[in-house]
Amino acid sequence: MADLLFEIGLEEVPARMIAAAEAELLRRTVALLGRERLLPVGFDELSGAKSYSTPRRLAVLVKGVLARQEDVSEEVVGPAVKIAFKDGVAGPAAEAFAKKNGVAVGDLKIVTTPKGEYIAATSVKPGRSAAEVIASELAKEVGAMYWAKNMRWIPNEALKFVRPVLWLVCLLGEDVVPVSFGGRTAGRATFGHRVLSTGEAFEIVSPDSYEAQLAGEYVMVDVEARRHRIRKALDKVTRAVAGARWREDEPLVDQVTHLTEWPDVLLGEFETAYLELPEEVLVTVMRDHQKYFAVESADRKLANYFLAVLNIALTESNAPVIKQGNERVLRARFNDARFFWEFDQRTPLVERVKLLENVTFQKDLGSYAEKSERVRVLAAKLAEVVPGVDTAALDEAARLAKTDLTAELVKEFTELQGVIGGLYAKAQGVSSVAAEAIYDQYTPASMDDGVPRSVEGALLGIADRADTIAGMFGLGMEPTGSKDPFALRRAANGIVKILAESELPLTLSTVVGLAAKDEATAAKMMAFFRERVEFYLREVGGQAYDVVAAVMAAGADDVRDVIARSEAVSAARGGEDFAAVSAAFKRMKNILAQAKYELPETYDCWFETGSPEAELGNKASEVARQVDRLSRERNYGAALTAIASLRAEVDMFFDKVMVMDTDLKMREAKLMLLATIVRNFSGIADFSEIVTAG
Repeated sequence: MADLLFEIGLEEVPARMIAAAEAELLRRTVALLGRERLLPVGFDELSGAKSYSTPRRLAVLVKGVLARQEDVSEEVVGPAVKIAFKDGVAGPAAEAFAKKNGVAVGDLKIVTTPKGEYIAATSVKPGRSAAEVIASELAKEVGAMYWAKNMRWIPNEALKFVRPVLWLVCLLGEDVVPVSFGGRTAGRATFGHRVLSTGEAFEIVSPDSYEAQLAGEYVMVDVEARRHRIRKALDKVTRAVAGARWREDEPLVDQVTHLTEWPDVLLGEFETAYLELPEEVLVTVMRDHQKYFAVESADRKLANYFLAVLNIALTESNAPVIKQGNERVLRARFNDARFFWEFDQRTPLVERVKLLENVTFQKDLGSYAEKSERVRVLAAKLAEVVPGVDTAALDEAARLAKTDLTAELVKEFTELQGVIGGLYAKAQGVSSVAAEAIYDQYTPASMDDGVPRSVEGALLGIADRADTIAGMFGLGMEPTGSKDPFALRRAANGIVKILAESELPLTLSTVVGLAAKDEATAAKMMAFFRERVEFYLREVGGQAYDVVAAVMAAGADDVRDVIARSEAVSAARGGEDFAAVSAAFKRMKNILAQAKYELPETYDCWFETGSPEAELGNKASEVARQVDRLSRERNYGAALTAIASLRAEVDMFFDKVMVMDTDLKMREAKLMLLATIVRNFSGIADFSEIVTAG
C-alpha cells in the first residue's frame, strides 16, 4: 500500500468556488479508488483521506491505496453445447469461445440454464496496477467537476475548466503517476507562495511531506489551519486597541481564508469624522468592497479602526507602507460614500417616486412604479387580515420602498438596497414605522437572517415577494431544476421564514389567494410554497425526511402549525408506544388501500361489547376527543401521547381480529373502524410515513 497525493495548480480561483470544489475533488477521488477496488476493506474516509486548497491549488491525499487491483474471476456463458460440440468433438464455435476467454478447450465446462445446456468458461480478468488506473481514470474525474463558470485557454480544444491549469502533482508513495489534464502532465514539482517564496518550482518528496514542504515555501495548504491562524491573528491585533473587539463575521472569515495562502492581519485606522455616516454604509464599504473586518468598542459601537487580512507576511519594514496604502484606499471609498449620501438627499424620496416610472422591473410586468402600486394594494389587503397594523405607515412604506433604486449610493453599493431607503426615510422625516419597514423589506435575505422587526415590515416584505412570485409564475417563469434566474426560491423562503418566525395570523393560501391573478397561478404557487416549507423543516428545523413527509401530508398551509406538529412528532417518535402505533397506522392504510375502501359520508359501525373491535373503537373515540381539543390548543406533544395510548387496543385488535372477514357485513364494519381511526388521527401527521425499526 502507498499514499496518493494529487494536486492541481491553477491561476487564482474565485474564493466562493473553492470550498465546494475541494470537497468534490476529494469525493470523486475516493469514489474512483473505491470503484476500482484500490481501497482496503473498512477504509474510513474521515481518517484515511484529506483535502487541501488555496486560491492557487486543489489537492487530495488518500492513505493506504492498494498497489494493484485483485484479479476478478467470472463465469462467462457461451454458445449452446449442440452448436459448440459435434459428436463430443469441439467445433469452431467452442475453440473461438475458449480463445476469446483465454482458456484451453479442455477447461470449458457445461452449465444448465432454463434454455438448455451451454458451454461456459471461468475467465480471469487480471487486476491493473494502481498507477495504471490512476493515470488513465483520474483526469476524467477532474474534467467532470462542476464549476459555476468555466473558461477555455487551450487553442482549438474543447476542454473547459474554472481557470488554466499551471501544474499537476501526482505521487503514489514516492513514485510519480503521469496523470494528464489541461495540457499538463503530472510530476512532483509544485510552487510556493507567489510573492514570499523564491518563485521557483520545487519537488515534493512524498505525500507525507506535502504540508511541511509547502509551509517551508509560505503556503498553509490546510484550510482549517489557515482559518485558525486568521482568527487568532484577528484577536491578537485587535488587542492593540483598548477595550475593542473585531466584529464577528464568519462568512468574511471564510472568504479571506480562501483568498490567502500565508495570511497575516493588519490594523488600520480612519478619521473619526467618517463615523458620522451611517454604520451600515461604513461596514458595507469595509466588508464587501475591501474585505476588511469592522472593529467595535466595548459598548458595541463602530470604532474608527479596521482589520485587513493580507496574503503576505508583515514585517517592521513593510507594515507601515501597507498600512498607509490600505488606509488611503479606504479613505477614498468613504469619501465616495459621503459624497453620494449628501448628494442623494438633495432629492427627497417622495420626489423619487415619479422616477421609478423609468426603472424597469420586468419587461412584461412593467416599471418599479407599477410594481410599487401592486405591492401597496396587496399589502393593504394583507393588513385587513392582521390586527394592529399602522395602515398609513404601511402604505407610505410601500409607496417609497423602491425609491432608493434611483439613489446614487445604492447604484454604488447595490447590496444596501432597502437599507439606504430606510436610512434616507428616517433622515427625511418619514414616520419611524414606515422608515423601519423600508429598511427591513429585504429581510431575511437568507435562512440565517432574522425576520423584520415590525408587523408593517413583515407585511411589506411578504407583499413585495408574493407580487414578484405571482407575476413570474403568471408569465410561466417559475424555477426549473437548478435554474432560478429571478431568485424566486429565495423570495419564497423569505415568506415562509417570516410566517414561521413572526406572530402574523396569515396562512400561505391567504397570501397566495390575494397575490395570484388566476386559479392556475395560485395552484402552481401553492405547490411551490409546499416545497419551500419542506426545505424550511429540513434545513432550518433539522427534521428527518420521514417526519417532514408525515406532517406535510396532514397539510402545510399554516406554517407555524406545521412546524409545531413536526417538532412534536420528532420528539415522540423515539417512544416504543408511538413507534408501535405508527407501524399499526401503516398496516391500517395498507389494508384499506388493498380493499379499496373509502369511508362513506354517513356511517355507523358497532361491535359486540367486550370484543377487540369494540374495545379499540371505544378507546379510539375517547382519544379522538382528546386529540381534537389538544390540537386546537396546538398542544401536539400531549396529543401524540394520547394517540400512543392506543397501543394496547391496537395490538389486541391485530392479534385477535381478521379484518377481511368472510362475512361481508362484518368486513365492512371492520374496515369502517380502521378508516375512522385513520381519518380522526391524520390531522397531525400521516403516521404511516414514519420509518420505524424492524
